[in-house]
Amino acid sequence: MAQLIVRNVPQDVKDRLKAIAERHGISMEAEVRAILERASQASESEAVGLGTTISARFAQIGLEEPIGEMRHGPARFATFADDSKGNESP
Repeated sequence: MAQLIVRNVPQDVKDRLKAIAERHGISMEAEVRAILERASQASESEAVGLGTTISARFAQIGLEEPIGEMRHGPARFATFADDSKGNESP
């Protein structure tokens, strides 16, 4: 089997890995191997954007226009021009 050395792992990451391994009843080394194995088996096709996922779902009901992905900043609260209760939006 091959060996892999990972340097400069932050102490808090190492501590969390050790705690996870203890909860699973295995060594930290075995836990890291399991994490790496799962990560290496994930296919790139699983990593699709929200717009792609929504388009695929709505395509079944006739959506033909593309839905673009928003990557220009963090989520924002919705604002409304008229609140029927007179409350302000956040």
